[in-house]
Amino acid sequence: MKRRDFLKVSGVALASSGVAAPAIAQSSPDVKWRLAASWPKSLDTLYGGCEYFCKRVAEITDNHFQIQPFASGEIVAGLQVLDAVSNGTVEMGNTALYYYWGKNPAFTFGTSLPFGLDTRQHISWLQWGGGQDLLNDLLKEYGCIGIPTGSTGAQMGGWYRKEIKSMEDLKGLKFRVGGFAGTIIAKVGGVPQQLAAGDIYPALEKGTIDAAEWVGPYDDEKLGFVKVAKYYYYPGWWEGTGQGHNVVNLEKWNSLPKHYQAAVATASADTYTWVTGKYDFVNAPALKRLIIAGAILKPFPQEVLEGCYHAANEIYADLSKSNAHFGKMYASLTSYRTDSLAWMQVAELSFDSFMMRMRTRT
Repeated sequence: MKRRDFLKVSGVALASSGVAAPAIAQSSPDVKWRLAASWPKSLDTLYGGCEYFCKRVAEITDNHFQIQPFASGEIVAGLQVLDAVSNGTVEMGNTALYYYWGKNPAFTFGTSLPFGLDTRQHISWLQWGGGQDLLNDLLKEYGCIGIPTGSTGAQMGGWYRKEIKSMEDLKGLKFRVGGFAGTIIAKVGGVPQQLAAGDIYPALEKGTIDAAEWVGPYDDEKLGFVKVAKYYYYPGWWEGTGQGHNVVNLEKWNSLPKHYQAAVATASADTYTWVTGKYDFVNAPALKRLIIAGAILKPFPQEVLEGCYHAANEIYADLSKSNAHFGKMYASLTSYRTDSLAWMQVAELSFDSFMMRMRTRT
């Protein structure tokens, strides 16, 4: 190449490099958000998932997009996260959507419909069965958009001061239970109470409530329930999964560059794996420790499970007629569940059942 041509090409290259840096800077602005969580810091998987999510967003965006997490009570109470995001107090939150079933019972589909889906089925329905689109139609009415994050997996049935032998034992039972499941407890004669995590232990200790459910062995051990109630029941029929969501103010979401939106979606998916995988790993040894500490592990009687199941279906039938959001989500979920359960029985259930039988023989 002649010297004159070389200088001409070099000049173009230098000119191009002179505009490239500002253009990149403009496309990756420095953004700082706050995330309000429904969880106390002591729950290092639920709140830890929020910390992990914020770290991943920062890593993906080379620290240009930073989100600071705040535990329950630091900005707003754990059960007020949706309101805080909706009114712009914070840009986003991490919560269980069924906490807001009082605003609309269809919010329960975001976390878990009692006698609904397990963890794998639920994330499949959300992502591939149109479930998240239906939820976002509802969230749009509150100026928000939701993105699935970690799931607890199937939950336990909670801690009881007295043994549950029949449906009669549920009558008058003051029971801390999350979300929409309280309507079913009330229908069979119980007295549901919705309390945030930090309020459950003192209420159980003082006898303000007779029983309480939270998540599963690992978190229940941290909250100390075995010290004040010995009977530990399973399964938590109201939560075959415990799906969490990142809820984002819709106006703030729309103001983000597209690659920042992608960073939030990617980090949320990473957090799902982090939270769900951790729960599966830590729950088994925690259950052993709780039994050593005095927990009396018992299954719910079949009469109780069937009685609550029938009560739930009566409620669903009524709500499907009176609430458009609930009706659409229930029809979508049950249609998917029919096919999914048939497939799970062929593959998953047969495999798991065989492995359980072999475990008891060795």
